[in-house]
Amino acid sequence: MHFSVGQLSLSALCISSLCLSCVAPTRAGHMESADTKSSTENPAKGLVELDGAAQGWRASLVLDNDPVGIWRMEPLQIFPQYATPEVIGLDDNGTCWVMVSYSGKWTPQRVLADGAWLGGIAFGDIDPQATGQELYVGGKKGVLYQVRSYDDGGLDGRRIASFPGLEIHTLIAGDVDPVNDGAEVLVFTRPGGLYRVAPKGDGDFTSTLIGELPGRIRDAILLSDGKTIVTASRNGQVALLKLNANGPQWQIIHQSDAGCGRLAIGKTTAGEMPTIYSSGDNGRIFKHTEGANSWSTETIYSGPLGPRGLVAGQFDADPTVETIAIFGYSGRVEKLSNRNGVWESTTLFSDRDRGHWLSVLEIDGRNNTDEIMLSGYGARMVLLSMTPGSGVNELAVPVELDRHANRTDQ
Repeated sequence: MHFSVGQLSLSALCISSLCLSCVAPTRAGHMESADTKSSTENPAKGLVELDGAAQGWRASLVLDNDPVGIWRMEPLQIFPQYATPEVIGLDDNGTCWVMVSYSGKWTPQRVLADGAWLGGIAFGDIDPQATGQELYVGGKKGVLYQVRSYDDGGLDGRRIASFPGLEIHTLIAGDVDPVNDGAEVLVFTRPGGLYRVAPKGDGDFTSTLIGELPGRIRDAILLSDGKTIVTASRNGQVALLKLNANGPQWQIIHQSDAGCGRLAIGKTTAGEMPTIYSSGDNGRIFKHTEGANSWSTETIYSGPLGPRGLVAGQFDADPTVETIAIFGYSGRVEKLSNRNGVWESTTLFSDRDRGHWLSVLEIDGRNNTDEIMLSGYGARMVLLSMTPGSGVNELAVPVELDRHANRTDQ
């Protein structure tokens, strides 16, 4: 099956809140939880701290998109001229948000106006006609977009492929398929299909069906070898995917009795497979470890139904403690810590509605830990970070932190 796809240029469009879809997150109601200190505070003008973070943690507002839920996020270096990564957010109205940070402030830039939820994100140097790396997003309408950044801080987007009657849920960008000469975007659709979208060299792209899939791939991560993809599927499988001349090759490392939704990758040692974490719709979190001849799976958490966010990182001041974070329909961000073989849970923050995604990033150099970004039905993006000085010895920290938050005359 082969499609030839042409170009349609799109300018960066600003959209207002349109009618809400019932599939991706929109706010059906408010949970009793933390909120901003003042409705007039604007994170585009200064740091906006939120109440309700656990001791030793701080929560700050990145974007309030009320009432439109934010389905997916990813920290990416969209503008190479800035040292800190941007954060991409895809919402229920088909807007792609690019959040640019600057000393606690977050400047929102909007591109695309698809009109329905966007969910898949990939980033890579795929298009030989573009300078640097490009962002690729897709969603409910089955349209794949390319978004490019420029040295002047601008963005634009265009439609490069379309899959009528299919939804785009997950994307991978890289030189993964040996059948294709060069890099490509892999598109996982609903109903289950795997497509390769590759540049033709003249600005156009070609889409090719690689194979049918038994279930919808809800999350996928390309490992550091650049060839192995970890996938989580609605059919309950966590699997490793590689492509060769004969097509997709799958290795199932876990079969659950409930759908699998999210993945996270632990620390990686050169030449070895990393630890893989996955979530099940029935509220369980799994840890998968490769052995001499097979993979082993350990249940490390049993909690509320519907986990929808999962990240691995250093979320404890002690770097020897194994930590991950989870988020979901409970509305709570929980840190899971493995201390001497015993897992424990700590609630870091409760959002105002159900959660749908977590991302991990390094954006606050005042501690030795990673930061967590959350989004979902609460229709906002929130940054969680440990307090300055956490895990860092002999560091002077002022008693009053960020007392000038949200002042515009600094």
